[in-house]
Amino acid sequence: MQTTKSHPVAVGLDFGTTNSSVAFLHAETGVQYAMFPSFGAQAETSRSVLYLEQFRPRNGPRKMHALTGHAAIERYLHADEKGRLIQSLKSHLSSRSLTGTEIFGRRYKLEELISRILSDLRKHAEQQFEKPIGFAMVGRPVRFVGAETPEDDDFAVARLRDAFAAAGLERVEFEMEPVAAAYSYEATLDHDELILIGDFGGGTSDFSLLRVGPGVRSRGRTSRDLLGNSGVGLAGDAFDARIIRKLVSPALGSNSEARSLNKLLPAVPAWIYANLERWHYLSFLRTNNVREILKSARIRALEPEKIQALIALIEEDLGYQLHQAVQRLKFELSRSESAEFHFRDGSMDLHIPVTRRDFESWIASDLEAIADSVDKLLSVAGIHPQSVNRVFLTGGSSFVPAVRRIFETRFGKDRIRGGNEFTSVAHGLALRAAEALSQTS
Repeated sequence: MQTTKSHPVAVGLDFGTTNSSVAFLHAETGVQYAMFPSFGAQAETSRSVLYLEQFRPRNGPRKMHALTGHAAIERYLHADEKGRLIQSLKSHLSSRSLTGTEIFGRRYKLEELISRILSDLRKHAEQQFEKPIGFAMVGRPVRFVGAETPEDDDFAVARLRDAFAAAGLERVEFEMEPVAAAYSYEATLDHDELILIGDFGGGTSDFSLLRVGPGVRSRGRTSRDLLGNSGVGLAGDAFDARIIRKLVSPALGSNSEARSLNKLLPAVPAWIYANLERWHYLSFLRTNNVREILKSARIRALEPEKIQALIALIEEDLGYQLHQAVQRLKFELSRSESAEFHFRDGSMDLHIPVTRRDFESWIASDLEAIADSVDKLLSVAGIHPQSVNRVFLTGGSSFVPAVRRIFETRFGKDRIRGGNEFTSVAHGLALRAAEALSQTS
């Protein structure tokens, strides 16, 4: 499908660490979202994952088959012989040392892998919107994961731009993700406000302080309306990893010891447990080397039943199911002061009580980094918390009570707003795209 340059459409594309979404501003019906198949239903977001597997046609050489989104996860879960499932690619964009990876004997650049996901997002949206997409307003974090300098962020943006070009988009413009969320919130206003946006994704937490409203739009936006941005390279994925490390891994022997020459030593190497913290890494442990390590550890361990549970988790490849259980626990702890981590799948059966206080202690350093980022933004902008009219929080981790408490203690609960936590960035990007197009038409 070729792009009609004379009639570009206002499209916002939010390529996230965990989920992605695409929005289109229709002249009559407003913002519409591309809908994606999701385990037998339809969803406004698509998982930012890529699954690669090899297959051999009759009487032919092996070929590569690629799937993205929820279809990639379903194929991975049901494949007898696992291919390669890759997620969180956005988190590697600022890394100059990670140029790519080898998969089934072929070297793939990081930009090429990302472009496969972006290409599927574009094609799916084109089919649904019945319009070619050659231009999109694209979200980007204030600070990419792993970026230590502005040059690192620029490097990440350049790589992302190359990935979009390879995916068939002739032109992209970038907007800070929290600024895009501000556009979404602004659409609900009948007056001007000074707002703080907190956008919590899978990999980053980003903040913007800006003036929005109908008066700002009518007089024309200026650079002075954006008072500042800040961000930190951690969010939902980091919270999940803390739960695995503090709760699940000990139940699987991470603190267990084994006898060796009349000494007590760790039963299992720590790097094996590190692979549990990202669910798609679990399949990398299904090797003969790991099997021998764990078999020996189980024989020598003081708690062999925990090592056996770890063996079962790896052999039955239950990483995805494990992390779904982590998500359920996080959701329950957002609603209640205590919950039970319940994971029963295959031969695994874990029941562990958890309090919200426990969870908050595990993520204390992450919460401190988020709070410091917010305080730095206010300080640099020279804005007192009382001068902020509203705080709009978006993204999955904005539901975590300890995260919300950072803002409630500074701004008051009555000034906190939320809504469309998983699509507000794409919504705002579509509005921002329409604004950009009107300025160039």
